[in-house]
Amino acid sequence: MKEGKIIKVSGPLVVANGMEDANIQDVCHVGTDRLIGEIIEMRGDEASIQVYEETSGIGPGDPVISSGEPLSVELGPGLIASMFDGIQRPLDTFMKLANSDFLVKGVETVALERETEWTFKPTVAVGDQVVAGDIIGEVPETKVISHKIMVPYGVKGTVKSIEEGTFKVEDTVYVLETEDGDKAFNMIQKWPVRRGRPIAEKLNPKEPMMTGQRVVDTFFPVVKGGAAAVPGPFGAGKTVVQHQIAKWGDAEIVIYVGCGERGNEMTDVLNEFPELIDPKTGESIMERTVLIANTSNMPVAAREASIYTGITIAEYFRDMGYSVAIMADSTSRWAEALREMSGRLEEMPGDEGYPAYLGSRIAEYYERAGKAISLGQQGREGSVTAIGAVSPPGGDISEPVTQSTLRIVKVFWGLDATLAQQRHFPSINWLNSYSLYLTEVGDYLNEAVDPSWAAMVQEAMTILQEEANLDEIVRLVGIDSLSEKDRLTLEVAKSIREDYLQQNAFDDVDTFTSREKQFLMLRLILAFRSISLRALDLGAYLDEVLEGTIELRDRIARSKYIPEAEISKIEQIQKDLQVKVEEIIEKGGLQHD
Repeated sequence: MKEGKIIKVSGPLVVANGMEDANIQDVCHVGTDRLIGEIIEMRGDEASIQVYEETSGIGPGDPVISSGEPLSVELGPGLIASMFDGIQRPLDTFMKLANSDFLVKGVETVALERETEWTFKPTVAVGDQVVAGDIIGEVPETKVISHKIMVPYGVKGTVKSIEEGTFKVEDTVYVLETEDGDKAFNMIQKWPVRRGRPIAEKLNPKEPMMTGQRVVDTFFPVVKGGAAAVPGPFGAGKTVVQHQIAKWGDAEIVIYVGCGERGNEMTDVLNEFPELIDPKTGESIMERTVLIANTSNMPVAAREASIYTGITIAEYFRDMGYSVAIMADSTSRWAEALREMSGRLEEMPGDEGYPAYLGSRIAEYYERAGKAISLGQQGREGSVTAIGAVSPPGGDISEPVTQSTLRIVKVFWGLDATLAQQRHFPSINWLNSYSLYLTEVGDYLNEAVDPSWAAMVQEAMTILQEEANLDEIVRLVGIDSLSEKDRLTLEVAKSIREDYLQQNAFDDVDTFTSREKQFLMLRLILAFRSISLRALDLGAYLDEVLEGTIELRDRIARSKYIPEAEISKIEQIQKDLQVKVEEIIEKGGLQHD
């Protein structure tokens, strides 16, 4: 490839001439240090290149060489439990090569470890016909994830040779007889990050992703293959919500992208995840996690690539038939990188300085989520669930990044600074959040858990909405103006808020609530309402009911701390409540006579 020369350097943007043979999205090596960059604009023979490393020290006249290939990731055994930067350089390997705790420019490294040996077990035999997407063998990558080696896209043929044994990722493991002759393949695939991996068919997702977070699973569920946004101001708990879903969500693989966030948050992830035990497998959660870290002090241009790197790895595992959850924290920092590069390119700015194509880029990312049938003769089902945190300045959700995101995603978990200040976590506001999957999930859980699930959720949400209306009346004329039934509504709403929706992420028991326990807890709170309403109808006073059930209501409040193995105790509370209120009705009836 012909060598160009730098004519301008503007931060992470480098302009070079003599690049008429290069193409948009080609990866380039910039300067004598061979910094990694990507062509984002071509004007005649001048190429504008966004450089993914620190550009200090390079200047006009330095060489630029195009590789002729787009920015791609390496896909193969060794991805799980690894931590990469935004352009898939493994940070532990990088640290050893650079002999530094910080990124050093010009260090070249490969994404997948070349010396590790993997045990390969074929799933096809010599003479079998295979097409793109077919699984030809498996590698036990971790104790819980079997890495499925697939025939690369655009390849089909007959298996000429295939061996079982231990191999390095670059070793030939099988040979196919194709129309173009015999071709040897190893365990690595490369895929351009800006192009979605092809699928056979996209499906309509219906199965909910169980997160163990009661406010999410009950009121604002996300399905496997869906997309959700978590906007909220600084300190409202976006990162903790994403950490909780990454830890406890029932996705089989988690891709966590720290995009422009503080370094200490990624440190928390690194420290916490290896110690957390997956309740389903009994192994560390890192055994099914890939981390991509592009913190706020790393080169800004690499933020833009990190999101695509993450979603491409997620699609790769989806093609194996896994359910994958990708957490992007935060897409606002990614959008800031777009804005910075757009400004340096002197493009016409859109709202608040963001580029005019902001909405289409965000849509392009979230549209790569979904449930799909993979290529190949087996027709495996897999899913990618995308959950993106948004950090609107000052918590203003009318700003462009939040609004562009909400036009695409179907779940909105709106974090509220007031709730966070009241120490109510997760601080998801139940009055302005929504999930467009509620009907499908309600039908699914009516079958899977109990036929009354959807009706219970609707009843609980109605109570919370009634509380908001009654609060206005109370502020105007006081609580004494309310009827006894309205005062009961306020008591039940308080119980739903404090005993059900409020959840302690740092408590060993309360951090995760199973679907069955959620059902019993919600049914218990609503049973208190229905039993109390019956008592009022039969002549008891609300004060009598509340005074007589103080101890039982305290047990309801503490039911969230009942371990999963003992959830039958929740049913016992409901029985005791029924007995107690019957006593109150009997006594009240005698007194009132």
